[in-house]
Amino acid sequence: MRSRIIFCTAVSIATLAVILLALISPVAHDKSRNNKQRKRLDLSLYIQQPRTKRSIINPGKNSAFIFYHKLTEGPHNTSRMVGKAQGFIIPVQKFAQSAFNIIYLTFDTPEYSGSLGVEANYVTHNAEQKLKVVGGTGSFAFARGMAVFSLQTDLMGSDSEAMYQLKLHLNLPKHVRKIPS
Repeated sequence: MRSRIIFCTAVSIATLAVILLALISPVAHDKSRNNKQRKRLDLSLYIQQPRTKRSIINPGKNSAFIFYHKLTEGPHNTSRMVGKAQGFIIPVQKFAQSAFNIIYLTFDTPEYSGSLGVEANYVTHNAEQKLKVVGGTGSFAFARGMAVFSLQTDLMGSDSEAMYQLKLHLNLPKHVRKIPS
């Protein structure tokens, strides 16, 4: 009987210790801990449509889209070019989860140099697309976040192509270690 009382007391003390540590621990209360290790970056850019027709491989039901567009600071074709948006998308149902369905955004400016990978597995024909940023290089190394593509109908003239605004909401590590060469 005495051993049973000692066992129950030990279990009660251990349970109480775990609960107290969870309540008192500074790590449990530091909700900004993850934010301290990452910095937030928001960018707003525009995707300029080329003056040539779109590239489509095997037009029809089973097609693939290949694109190469300019990224600019502003909505006008004469705005400063900051990079490129390139991709190869297979919209066929059986390839919806394909690793090919990635949009690559490359940047070459004094502020930012590098690239971002945006997952394009769930592209629909809506005026706004929210896609996941799955990584990056250079200034965007280990980036995570969201890329919002919005069709800008108010900026289009009667004879112009569709204009897309790209809003990037990125979380970047504060410190990126360089691999020694």
